[in-house]
Amino acid sequence: MLNHLSTALTLFTRRLPAFSPRTFSGALRRLCRMEAAVVRCLPGEPKLTISFCLQGSHKHMLRNQDEPLGKVLARISNGIAKNQSKAKKSKKNRGQEQLDEAAEPTVVKLFYDGEEVPETVLNAEAWQDGSVLQVGDVKYSVQRNAPTFTTAELPVSLLAGFPVCPKLEVEFGNVQDCEFTWFRENCPHTRSEAPGKASDQDSGWTQVGCERVYIPSNQDISFRLKLSCTPKDGSRGGLAKELVSVGAVEAGPGVCLFDNRHAFTAKVTDWPTVRVVSYNILADIYAQTDLSKTVLYPYCAPYALQLDYRQNLIKKELAGYNCDIICLQEVDKGVYVDSLTPALDAFGLNGVFKVKEKQHEGLATFYRRSKFRLLSSHDIMLSEALSSDAMHAELLEKVSANGALKNKILQRSTSLQVTFLEDLNKPGRKVCVANTHLYWHPKGGNVRLVQMGVALKHLSHVISEVAPGAPLVFCGDFNSTPNAGVFQLLSEAVVPPQHADWSSSGPEESCSMELLSDIPPLLSACGLPAYTNYVRGFQGCLDYIFIQPDCMQVLMAEDIGETHFCFNKLSYGNVSELLFIYFKLFFISLSFFVFLLAVMLFNFHIYFTLFCAQVCDCLQKALNKSALLTYFT
Repeated sequence: MLNHLSTALTLFTRRLPAFSPRTFSGALRRLCRMEAAVVRCLPGEPKLTISFCLQGSHKHMLRNQDEPLGKVLARISNGIAKNQSKAKKSKKNRGQEQLDEAAEPTVVKLFYDGEEVPETVLNAEAWQDGSVLQVGDVKYSVQRNAPTFTTAELPVSLLAGFPVCPKLEVEFGNVQDCEFTWFRENCPHTRSEAPGKASDQDSGWTQVGCERVYIPSNQDISFRLKLSCTPKDGSRGGLAKELVSVGAVEAGPGVCLFDNRHAFTAKVTDWPTVRVVSYNILADIYAQTDLSKTVLYPYCAPYALQLDYRQNLIKKELAGYNCDIICLQEVDKGVYVDSLTPALDAFGLNGVFKVKEKQHEGLATFYRRSKFRLLSSHDIMLSEALSSDAMHAELLEKVSANGALKNKILQRSTSLQVTFLEDLNKPGRKVCVANTHLYWHPKGGNVRLVQMGVALKHLSHVISEVAPGAPLVFCGDFNSTPNAGVFQLLSEAVVPPQHADWSSSGPEESCSMELLSDIPPLLSACGLPAYTNYVRGFQGCLDYIFIQPDCMQVLMAEDIGETHFCFNKLSYGNVSELLFIYFKLFFISLSFFVFLLAVMLFNFHIYFTLFCAQVCDCLQKALNKSALLTYFT
């Protein structure tokens, strides 16, 4: 009797799964809550998808919407049978004892409101939200069109002290509602391990954060990071996703040049103050040329010119300015989509992008979504507008007097990005933000003059059509010093025919004319700093943020960095009243070309123009500063 009992007990224990804390906790979780099966089914699409976890692996099925339910259920059952057959063969090959009895097919059914759904019902109708999929003893709650990550990626390069912003796109959900948990690997990562995957024999992970953005510390150096994120739409959630970094966190460059400036921009400004930044971030296609490596930045270490490294610095710098409007030039399309957009979105900014024709880089404008709403975009390629838009016919006729100059201008892919924003705190109040990057050649002053003439006429036209009276903020890399014709056209609204820039490229491309601006004289909000571009062989001011003096006027300027403005916030519409709003603007204008001081000062070099405004607490402060300006509507 005892022998029979011992034999039965041995056979019984052989059929028990191996016990471990992990399997026990997994079983406990299954008892506490039902697993989820996520179904994506949209009208008009021929296919639907079914995703769920089965026996430790993720299953993703693509089926026809007009297919009978029974075929899907049979496919699930057959898949389980095949896996069991493979497992038995594997055990046999390892010499383990096999059981002769044939495995019974796994029962797979779908229930809705407690009743089994007939197998003849088509998939599109069968898979309803709240139905229950039963696979053997496991039950799944069906979530139809639940929040789902369509894109979920971690950056490749991770530096201590620099924000890690995952690239996330959610269908049927909102990134702002998602839940995030960050982990650090308990053992240092070795390069021999498979990238992006946690080892089955790993020593586990320690939770280190629960926000969308994680800033690694020095304690994270040499360790990989893992992000567990759950897509959500309000309280409704979808299947969680785990992301493991490709490599370990590396040491950062230490203190950067922009850290001191961040001390002045530690907080987002209060309404109605606006902080604006213009920044040429150096496109990767230009950073990797022989000219860049041997002439422009020969002092820069090769690793500091690599895109992955530079992106970390750029994202941290931009995030630390707590801007309301950011205008960027030389933005690689991939950098905008994969890096800047997810990073700045995490800090409350939305963006729009204008790529150059036949190029992989362009212009990007970001705006704080808690302050502004995007109304419309009116971007153009300047050469195309000149040749095809009737409003530029007079200018085209004058340029056509010199065929060589005309051809050079029409070959340029220079673009103008025009974005209209509405003030969310005062609906109806609009602002026009323009962003451009003019022709680069040192002897191309005549080309830049024509480009700016086209830009100003286009801006005048769209402002009158879209938002009459809206103030203009014009940012960019104008590649023009303060004595250039472009600066004179912007600041004085006219360039005479005798200006030297008309013959800047030699007599064969000379084309003298009087060029008038359709927009009243603008003011350089940053003044005239000694340089915004600093490379070997040239230091000068090329970058600007221009504003309209009837809306913003400099009241007082102090040495290196503090400037005070008085803003006239006019009421748009038929309101006749006197409005006074006084602002105190802390303004920094330090624009260096990217990574100039990479070796000399913390391996980093910037190309930056910052215009920052902070509201004055009271009228008395403005009076004490001898700054008083009034405007009438």
